[in-house]
Amino acid sequence: MDKTDILTTLMDVGRGPLIVDGGLATELESTGCKLQGDPLWSARLLHTNPQAIKDAHYRFLCAGADVITTATYQASVEGFVRHLDVTPEQANQLIMSGVTLARETVKHFMADQPPSDRRVPLVAGSVGPYGAFMHNGSEYTGAYAAEMSVEELKAWHRPQVQCLVTAGADLIAMETIPSMKEAEALVELLREFPDSKAWLAFSCKDGQCISDSSRFSEAVQLASRSSQLVAVGVNCCPPALVNPLLDSARTQRRQGLGWVVYPNSGEEWDTYTGWRKPENRISSIAELSLEWMKQGCALIGGCCRIGPAHIAELRRQIHGDMSGFDASQRRPYRE
Repeated sequence: MDKTDILTTLMDVGRGPLIVDGGLATELESTGCKLQGDPLWSARLLHTNPQAIKDAHYRFLCAGADVITTATYQASVEGFVRHLDVTPEQANQLIMSGVTLARETVKHFMADQPPSDRRVPLVAGSVGPYGAFMHNGSEYTGAYAAEMSVEELKAWHRPQVQCLVTAGADLIAMETIPSMKEAEALVELLREFPDSKAWLAFSCKDGQCISDSSRFSEAVQLASRSSQLVAVGVNCCPPALVNPLLDSARTQRRQGLGWVVYPNSGEEWDTYTGWRKPENRISSIAELSLEWMKQGCALIGGCCRIGPAHIAELRRQIHGDMSGFDASQRRPYRE
């Protein structure tokens, strides 16, 4: 899709926000894929089980997603070489295959008679933070950035972004970014690909600050200086933090820059016991989506622990009835 068309689609407020898919790893694990503890996480399946990725993408599309993100969040040339024993050239091809799998699934979905009012889904090439490669939870602290320069962070991200752009991603999804320094590096790197558009989503520690304790309002100021960013926002944070964060930066966002919001389910991860629900009830992303729309969100979706059923609920909340388009009733994607 032409990048001008993407901007037009994002700003088509009369049709409501675009719906971003949920947690790809969550959906893969629900079908039996073993990802916990894997340093490559869902990116390993680009090598071992690409069909599982296609099937997961397809279920999110059937549930109502307008944007699907590639299985490249934890993908890197160094990571693939180290953990898959492949060459750097093969690692590049694996990263590019994430876009190919997603685009093939969109093509199949659009040929499979979706409702006539559905927009053609976009493919967002996922770029995770350096901390995701470290596989130590530092994407939620950003501590590593203190020991790295902006140029070093740019050099780390460059091969992955190059692969995603070359493979034809509609957008680059720079997500779960924990620090201002890494955000600066990514925004600078994006200039090397002047025809590309992206969104920038931060991991946040509370209703005012991103994970490295910088103010979210400062992060939005940084994003507002880039003409290539179509949206800025948050992902993989508790849903209850979204409104305070957006409120804190509403005067810092330039005209034409949308909000992107895709939090996790609100459950908490415990290293020893796994996911656990807090004592108090969590409001669903569907329940909160109307408040986020009032804030001017251009893209709304979910992250960890958000599956196709949650996305279907979100779409019903935003767009109304989806009668006859239940993901559980659709056949899985197959060649």
